[in-house]
Amino acid sequence: MKYGFTTLWNITFAFVGPAWLVLVWMIWSSGQLKTPDEQMIYLALVIPGFVVIYLSGFIIERRHNKKQQRSEKA
Repeated sequence: MKYGFTTLWNITFAFVGPAWLVLVWMIWSSGQLKTPDEQMIYLALVIPGFVVIYLSGFIIERRHNKKQQRSEKA
């Protein structure tokens, strides 16, 4: 493989991020979120959700590397 996980993960999110933004904007502008409370709940779930998905890739990578190190020692 030519690139490491971090580089590939960041490139993926460079492409996924704008698509995610378009989807968020389409839902926002669709009229489905009628009250300010609904809009705040939507933003409170969508923005942290994107960040959690991004960070989870690094958590998974760290766990995978630890498992590999343990299997190499055995």
